[in-house]
Amino acid sequence: MPAEPATPSSVDLEDPGSRSTRRIVAALALASVLPVLYQPGTVHDFFDLKIYMAAMDWWAAGNPLYDYAQPDRVQGELYFTYPPFAALLLLPFSLLKLGATVAIFTGLTVLGVVVTTKWLLDPVIRRHRLPYLFTLVVGSLLILGVESTRETITFGQINMLLVVLILADLLFAVPRGSRWAGVGIGLATALKLFPGIFIVYLLVTRRWRAAVVASAAAAGATLLAAAVAPGDSWRFWTHELWATDRVGRTDYTGNQSLFGLLSRLTAPEEPSRLIWLPLVAAVVAYGLWRAVRATQAGDTLTALTLTGLVAALISPITWTHHIYWFIPAVLILLDATLRTDPRTPEGARRRRRLGGLALGTSMIIVYGVVTFYDWGVDPTPTQTPWEFVLRNAYVLLCLLLLVVLPVRPRADQRANEPREADTLPEATINR
Repeated sequence: MPAEPATPSSVDLEDPGSRSTRRIVAALALASVLPVLYQPGTVHDFFDLKIYMAAMDWWAAGNPLYDYAQPDRVQGELYFTYPPFAALLLLPFSLLKLGATVAIFTGLTVLGVVVTTKWLLDPVIRRHRLPYLFTLVVGSLLILGVESTRETITFGQINMLLVVLILADLLFAVPRGSRWAGVGIGLATALKLFPGIFIVYLLVTRRWRAAVVASAAAAGATLLAAAVAPGDSWRFWTHELWATDRVGRTDYTGNQSLFGLLSRLTAPEEPSRLIWLPLVAAVVAYGLWRAVRATQAGDTLTALTLTGLVAALISPITWTHHIYWFIPAVLILLDATLRTDPRTPEGARRRRRLGGLALGTSMIIVYGVVTFYDWGVDPTPTQTPWEFVLRNAYVLLCLLLLVVLPVRPRADQRANEPREADTLPEATINR
């Protein structure tokens, strides 16, 4: 008896043209949401970038760089707070019209988003055979919708430049043993100090040469600035670096660090360092321990994401636009979800947990902490448990991800192969 002809599935019968149309409509629908998300941020009117440029004009006129101050309704007086090397790179922009500078900074940020999104998504697209262009477009649009990206663009910040330098170093140069490995991290550290945690990461993962190169690059850039502006450099490294009040109020809700959380409990008084420093030590020890384990398992992206979350938590001031590291965290969760075999009960439960965490994290970082709610100007302490959660959403999310972010198996291993490094921490699984 002849075998029955196979019945084509609905996927086989699907018109490629119809599929492409649906993808285009989906991408356009997603893009149409961006103006709504960006509208509240228009009040920033590139405020930070204007401070940079006004400070450069002040400096070019022969005034001490760190004497520049600009009033702000929330923070009081704001100053130029970046290291002198950053000032050297910003100084040429003072020759341009402000509109041209805004266009350049915005264009470079968008370009940085597209490039880094491609770097992050390429392995996932290949692994799961996703539609290449559609996935890149949707990924870029989603990242442009995240609050940290919106705040970076509407304030005129330089965060994406730092992200490009760090990711280029840790995803490509360091794994390939390039002679340039460490240069990107070193330059990023000389620009804003925040990325210095990645030099510590190189040390604890025993990338000795890259750590030395990163330290030398940071020192070289700093010495170059000192040669050009010795007085301003001396003042920054001996005094301004330690004056956190120059950056803004630590209790302001936009400061999503551990110190910010404590400050919102004790406002208007500052919290005790005797409470903060042990918390910092615990976060550094645990977070970098997990980063080392991820590196040993071959999951570089998870390792550097954990390190970025540590940096966000331990810095005295971490504005919402600093926390790019939620973005790769979501990608890691989605990739781990797709890798998990749902055909077993445990696999199905794990897949639901990972997918739910990815969705929940995405919703939080798109809605944000400060975009759609004005927390006011006065330094008032947190009043209720619900307000505590809302005002510290990113701090709590950083702590959660530091514990539960999965370490994925190497690309050449079976996705459903049992592996200790590819599981959530046991405490999480047993909940």
